[in-house]
Amino acid sequence: MKHLQPRQAWEWYQEQVAAQADPLFVDVRMEIESLYVGRPPGVVNIPWYEYPDLQADAARFATMVEQEAERKDRPVLLICRSGKRTLEAGNALEAAGFTQVAHVVHGFEGDLDENFHRSTLNGWRHSGLPWEQM
Repeated sequence: MKHLQPRQAWEWYQEQVAAQADPLFVDVRMEIESLYVGRPPGVVNIPWYEYPDLQADAARFATMVEQEAERKDRPVLLICRSGKRTLEAGNALEAAGFTQVAHVVHGFEGDLDENFHRSTLNGWRHSGLPWEQM
């Protein structure tokens, strides 16, 4: 799995698009997080876990990504809130046979600062990359 800082991830994604590799950008956060906190444009939401269970099911997740991707050699870029869920989700995809998996280090919102706030130190949004919000 590739571990890409937000700007690197955006550049990698754009390179894949330019090369006509048809990358799949997956937001693994719960749907409510993705919609209301914000997300990069063009992502597909496939939650690693969802409310109310909040329990990951690696096999279910890999199957859902495979259904969306249609092939396991398609480049897949994963994003979550802070980069933790994408590590687990990326490992699940690789275990299921996906060959080109990358994740956004620090995720969409980034690490907590000394005041327990996100989006102030690092992450997709802090890096000034494109995003949208409902």
